[in-house]
Amino acid sequence: MHLEYFILIDRITDLDIGAKTIAVEAQVPEKNTIFEGHFPGYPLMPGVLLIEAMAQTSGWLLIALMKFERMPFLGAVKEAKMRGFVTPGELLKIDASIVHEGSGFAITSAKISVGGELKCNATDHVPSRPFPNPDLRGYMDAMAKRIGFPQELIAHD
Repeated sequence: MHLEYFILIDRITDLDIGAKTIAVEAQVPEKNTIFEGHFPGYPLMPGVLLIEAMAQTSGWLLIALMKFERMPFLGAVKEAKMRGFVTPGELLKIDASIVHEGSGFAITSAKISVGGELKCNATDHVPSRPFPNPDLRGYMDAMAKRIGFPQELIAHD
């Protein structure tokens, strides 16, 4: 994880296009300035960043399903539940699946576990749009390589 840059996914561990599911891993850093204020003497990963990590996982699933032709964006968090604390150094397993696909949007279900223990889950509404410019598309191509996105799914014009 690179919290300062909102890069919250380290690697894709499983992607099943047919089942419309994805699993990723993310290692919470041992030290980061975010923990200085959240909370002094008892560092915890902020819930909002856990929600963002689930949204990014759902986004990578949608990018795969759309064959890298559209960019998903978090539109709404329909429901989120924090079920336990996440602390520095923990390895997160994040799973997401498609609940509903609409015209230009999807609803996803995602969860984060640590050592098999459920820490949080959310249902997200995720619209998608054509990539707005070549710079963002290039950045996403590079990010896809970094996290182990299946390269055969990256279609180019």
